[in-house]
Amino acid sequence: MSDSLKLVIGNKRFSSWSLRPWLILKFFQIPFEEKLILLDQPDTLKNILAYSPTGKVPALIEGDVNGNFVVWDSLAIAEYLNEKFPEKSLWPKNFQARAHARSISNEMHSGFSAMRERLSHDVQKEVKNFDVGNAKSDIDRIKFIWTDCLQKYGGPFLFGNFCIADAMYAPVVNRFVSYDVPVSGEVQKYVENMRSLKELNEWIVAGKAETYLAPYHTL
Repeated sequence: MSDSLKLVIGNKRFSSWSLRPWLILKFFQIPFEEKLILLDQPDTLKNILAYSPTGKVPALIEGDVNGNFVVWDSLAIAEYLNEKFPEKSLWPKNFQARAHARSISNEMHSGFSAMRERLSHDVQKEVKNFDVGNAKSDIDRIKFIWTDCLQKYGGPFLFGNFCIADAMYAPVVNRFVSYDVPVSGEVQKYVENMRSLKELNEWIVAGKAETYLAPYHTL
């Protein structure tokens, strides 16, 4: 029996962390099974613990005749897929560009807490004239990162071709659209390029169609 991949995710409307590895798998045409577990339900923790020791999504399950192997955390999953499918070039090929991409991906992974709190990920939201408040410095930093990468590597994505770094920032693209964050120039073009991806659109359409209630995620 060949190895099979299963990605355990949360609601597509809300789960920004689930979006990241899902988008990587979809864009790079890596076959996988999707398992969606509803968030904020009485049995959510129990259901996720059946797949992941953290009780959180996402988790990638690889199964073969010897059993299942689990990788959790979006960035760890991305790195695992990069090593499992080296021919896919999930990171930039140039080693310095690759280090740069990893730097901004880790910055996304560990930072921007004010933006996460103020601009929650919700693909059903469409807010005009939103006051970003204390998230402004996070937003300015992200715009700088995007502009810097697009100028250095020529676009249309952060490092030329779509890579893990773009997947890490995909939920931010969604936030900028949902909260009508003003963008212009190269940043605006990048947002448009990302939102034109059929894979990202597949996620957004599914998220907009969800009717599940997730009370702790609905603000």
